[in-house]
Amino acid sequence: MDRRALVLDANILIRAVLDQRVRRILELHADAVTFFVPETAYAEAEEHLAALVVKRGGDPAKALAALKAMAALASMVGNDIYGEFEAEARKRLGARDPEDWPILAAALALGCPIWTEDIDFFGCGVATWTSGSIDIFLRSK
Repeated sequence: MDRRALVLDANILIRAVLDQRVRRILELHADAVTFFVPETAYAEAEEHLAALVVKRGGDPAKALAALKAMAALASMVGNDIYGEFEAEARKRLGARDPEDWPILAAALALGCPIWTEDIDFFGCGVATWTSGSIDIFLRSK
């Protein structure tokens, strides 16, 4: 892959709606970095975002529209891309959070790191970046 690339976890999509810093990072780097989002991660973000926004007294319809806009900066990937890595991803995640296997499987299939806040990915054999350290990755060539 010629361009730098990252797989985005659902929590990063949610942060992109709720956190201006993450939103700006995605918008600023979308032309230079390919952001991949497994379809299951988008569905998870969509599922949890509305409830989070309601708890904060916000408008869930506006939040879901913002989520869609953030997802438009990324390339959606489906099981056809990462499905063959399911067993390996599940093995690496173990009992930590087996439902997150598509994120890891996508990273394995695409050969790129994961941007996440979920510590369950740490130590899974794929580079992981948090929002606090993502600038290091984005500044590298």
